[in-house]
Amino acid sequence: MTDLSIVILCYHSGKTIESFFTELESLLTDAAIDYEIVLVANDFAHSKDQTMEIVKKLAKGKPRIKTVCKIKQGMMGWDMIQGLNAATGRYICVIDGDGQFPIESILKVYSKIKDENYDLVKTYRDERFDGLYRSIISGVYNFLFRILFPGLNSKDINSKPKIMTREVYSKMDLQADDWFIDAEIMIHARELKLRIAEIPIIFSANESRKSFVRFGAIAEFIYNLIKYRIKH
Repeated sequence: MTDLSIVILCYHSGKTIESFFTELESLLTDAAIDYEIVLVANDFAHSKDQTMEIVKKLAKGKPRIKTVCKIKQGMMGWDMIQGLNAATGRYICVIDGDGQFPIESILKVYSKIKDENYDLVKTYRDERFDGLYRSIISGVYNFLFRILFPGLNSKDINSKPKIMTREVYSKMDLQADDWFIDAEIMIHARELKLRIAEIPIIFSANESRKSFVRFGAIAEFIYNLIKYRIKH
């Protein structure tokens, strides 16, 4: 069994994923880690975006690299679940492929979960340069989450990379097919009483495209928080 699986969410990353992938591959090789990379590039049937073709070229001839390139049946959460299900490692890590989260943080969360026997390790955005709008949204998200799901003490539920053991993932029946997937993971972590650690990172601006998070996603997130609170 591979030790570390890294699921990279590549949706509409375009050529940005090339430099991200190259840097990550070099980092993992230098660290002598037994790894696999799962590039998730699902897209809609009539999309003209080239990301799917780019990731297939990156994976060609490389047995450590898998691709998940399907016609989308959901949004970000659906993509993440498809990638996590394709991963085979003892430790499963997920990160966005747009380069906003620092690549070296993957090694940091991996070292911490492995060396200190945590169930789940993630980051929190101690400094962020993605604009006031996103900072306010994130602040509202995390405030509401702490009110409705007290006791978890997570500073930043949506931050990545997140890494968990395969055993932990097998206990999570993830269902969210949208932006709520990160919150759902943390709700399950709370229910399962997992040992969780968080490490600080610097979150970069995205110079290649605008944020996918719109007002509708905010309303959807709040609705899901309330729905999950009633359910759980």
